[in-house]
Amino acid sequence: MRNVVLFGPPGAGKGTQSEILLQRYGLIHLSTGDIFRANIKGQTELGQQAKAFMDKGELVPDSLTISMLESEVAKHPQANGFIFDGFPRTSAQADALDAFLQGKGNAITCMLALEVNEDELIKRLLNRASTSGRADDADESIVRNRIAVYNRETAPVADYYRSQNKYRGVQGVGSVEEITTRLCAELDAFIEA
Repeated sequence: MRNVVLFGPPGAGKGTQSEILLQRYGLIHLSTGDIFRANIKGQTELGQQAKAFMDKGELVPDSLTISMLESEVAKHPQANGFIFDGFPRTSAQADALDAFLQGKGNAITCMLALEVNEDELIKRLLNRASTSGRADDADESIVRNRIAVYNRETAPVADYYRSQNKYRGVQGVGSVEEITTRLCAELDAFIEA
């Protein structure tokens, strides 16, 4: 089973690239953002709790995130693997994900991190707000706060996977095809190893 953490700041292109990678490798895409939005739209109790944090541009607490993610993984018992998009966001979540996967006889194959500068991220997110209607992308101050929270609280989780020799940084600027080629080359190297 191949389990890939697709990592990067908000607006790095994780959702776009996940869609391509899941088709190429036969994986299931698990986006915490999508899971949160589905729970919010469905007005689940977990969704209501998550919304309160997301509306402020803050991270949803680990316990809520992990509960929602485990529920989604359980829906796909025959999966060839998963692309985790937007998760883990903290070292505690990485530990919890490892423990959860180990309990199923699996592990993370690698973390592929899309690297994009802050000015480009802000431009992408503000543009996405106008094309997708995502309210969390429409306010530049909230976007900047999300990036600051990522840099402060999420970026350090890369060290967790570096220590396991599972981390690879990938340039996230260029055409969609160029970025996909870079990601696939890194993932193929892990699969063949």
